[in-house]
Amino acid sequence: MGDLTYELPSDLRTIETFVESLLEHGRRIGFNADRLRLNLRVCVSEAIANAMLYGNRQDPGKRVRIHARFAPHQITIRVTDEGRGFDPSRLPDPTTPANIRRSRGRGIFLIRQLMDGVQFNEKGNSIEMVLLNGPGGPVAHSA
Repeated sequence: MGDLTYELPSDLRTIETFVESLLEHGRRIGFNADRLRLNLRVCVSEAIANAMLYGNRQDPGKRVRIHARFAPHQITIRVTDEGRGFDPSRLPDPTTPANIRRSRGRGIFLIRQLMDGVQFNEKGNSIEMVLLNGPGGPVAHSA
C-alpha cells in the first residue's frame, strides 16, 4: 500500500519494464491478477506511450511523471507529460463507421473501457485512471 512517484524519460523502451514493476507491486498487495495483467498493463502502457509520443513529442529532454496509489481495494495511476495538452472530448469515436479504420482515439477508448474511472486535467496533459479490485464497473468517466 502507499503512494509511489516515478519519472521516466520520453523513451518508449522504458515502458515495459516500468509497467512490470507496477504489476509486481499490485500482486504484492493482493490485487486481482487478471485485472492487473489485462486492465492495468494495457491502460498504463497506453497512457505512458501517449504521453511520450504525443505529449512530449518524443523529446528526450522531457519527462513523464507517474504517480501511483496502491490500496487493496483500488489502484489509482496518474500519468503527466510536459506537453501542451489536448482536449479529449475532441477525439473521434473509433467505433463509428467513419472512424473504424483510423487509429486516432483508440488508445483513450480502450482506457475508458478497461478502467473503472478516467479523468483528464483541464490542460489535457494528465490522465488519472482508477482500477477497482474485483470485477469492476464504471466509477466516473469524464472527457
